[in-house]
Amino acid sequence: MTLPPYAEMLGITLEPRDGGAPVLVMPFAADVLGRPGFLHGGAIAGLLEVAAIVSLRHALAEEGGGRIKPVNVTVDFMRGGRDKPTHAEGIVTRLGTRVANVEAIAWQDDRAKPIAHARMNYLIARD
Repeated sequence: MTLPPYAEMLGITLEPRDGGAPVLVMPFAADVLGRPGFLHGGAIAGLLEVAAIVSLRHALAEEGGGRIKPVNVTVDFMRGGRDKPTHAEGIVTRLGTRVANVEAIAWQDDRAKPIAHARMNYLIARD
């Protein structure tokens, strides 16, 4: 799976998993720096959006493919992202005929202590 140019600019890489959508990893770097020592909120939101898209494309590929268009994105920031790698995972909570609901979670050291969470809705045009 190829990532969009924005994901490449953030330095995001994929960690494949057996049978599921990959986990995304974003390294801490000058390109994602907000205030000193912390991630920029826009970089975290971008990571969550890419994680949602990757998981939705993975789910659609299993059903024959399709195109997606975002309807809305809501991001909850829970704690500051520090100067270490950040992981993210998208979870498709509903994959309907024309609409999909996806959640995404970002964490650093412990998945049980997320730094941010997002909910997104997409329109689907199936192939």
